[in-house]
Amino acid sequence: MQTITIQPEEIFQALADETRLRIIRLMVVSGEESCLCELMDSLLEPSYKLSRHLKILRQAGLLLSQKEGRWVYHRLVLEPSYLETLYATVQALPDPGGIYSADFERFRDRLCLREDGRCRVGILTNEFKTGEVR
Repeated sequence: MQTITIQPEEIFQALADETRLRIIRLMVVSGEESCLCELMDSLLEPSYKLSRHLKILRQAGLLLSQKEGRWVYHRLVLEPSYLETLYATVQALPDPGGIYSADFERFRDRLCLREDGRCRVGILTNEFKTGEVR
């Protein structure tokens, strides 16, 4: 098992970005791990952007990644125990524009496409399939 040293300032720097906060919030609320294509379809963001943000969250000690075949699944780090308090705070943040709710609704719909609890369909959002990303 790999030991991760978490620096408080790195955690808060990682969460200071809207996209990274959306990723963490989605994972906290759903309680699920996620692959990149599920995050793309849920947050409506391109892979290059999400990959960079996932790397920063891993480096900050908030996410772990595990490769399974061609898929890489990302999940929240739960230890040390003070991270639970941090995640509860993230979950309690207001959602005045409804962006977190919309992310979660798309993610919930996307999870229904899993086979045996795993993503097997890849990217579904047409703009990402065709390369017409904003």
